[in-house]
Amino acid sequence: MENKDKNEKENEKEFGAFDHQGEHEGAGTQEVESEGEMEDAGETEASEDPITEEERLSYRVQELEAEVKNLQDQQLRRVAEMENIKKRMQRERIQLFEQAQIGAVESFLPVFDDLMRTLQAMESSDTESPYFEGVQMIVNKFNDILTEKGLTRIDETGVPFNVNDHDALMRQKAPDDSMESDTVLQILESGYKLGDRTIRHAKVIVSE
Repeated sequence: MENKDKNEKENEKEFGAFDHQGEHEGAGTQEVESEGEMEDAGETEASEDPITEEERLSYRVQELEAEVKNLQDQQLRRVAEMENIKKRMQRERIQLFEQAQIGAVESFLPVFDDLMRTLQAMESSDTESPYFEGVQMIVNKFNDILTEKGLTRIDETGVPFNVNDHDALMRQKAPDDSMESDTVLQILESGYKLGDRTIRHAKVIVSE
C-alpha cells in the first residue's frame, strides 16, 4: 500500500514537471510569434512609405524654385513701383514748371495789352506822336520775347467760333449773307495760347 502511494506521488511530480515544461515551451512559442509579427509589421510599414530620398530631394528643389520665383516676382514689382514713382515725379515737375511759366506769362499780358492799345491809338490818331516809334519798338520786342516762350495770340477773324479759344460777348448780324452763323466778326480782346494750352480766351463778337 505504501509502495502504491509512493508511485502515485512520483507520477504526479513527473506529470507536473512535464506540464511546467509545456508552459515554458508555449510561452517561448508566443514570444517567437510576437517577434515575427513585429518584424512583419516593420516590413509592412517600410513597404507603405512610398517617398524615397531622391523624391524628397526633388520636392525640396521644387519648393526652392518656387521660393526663388516668388522673390523674383517681388523684386520685379518693386522695380516697377519705383519706375512709376519716378515717372509720376517727373510729370509733377513738368506740371509745376508749366504752371509757373503760365503764371509768369499771364502777369505780363495786361501790360502787353496796354502797349498794344496805346500803339493802335497812336496809329489811328491824326497827329503824329514823337513816341510812336519808341512804343512800336517796345511792343515788337515784347512780342518777340513772348513768342520765344511759346506764346501765340488768338486774334483771327472770319474763323468759326471755338469754345476752347473764344469767349463770345455778343452777336451781330453778319455783313455778308453768305457768312455762316457763329463766325468770329471782331476781336474785342486778344486771347493767348501757351503751346497747346489756352491761357486766356479771346473776347469776340460772332455772327447770328
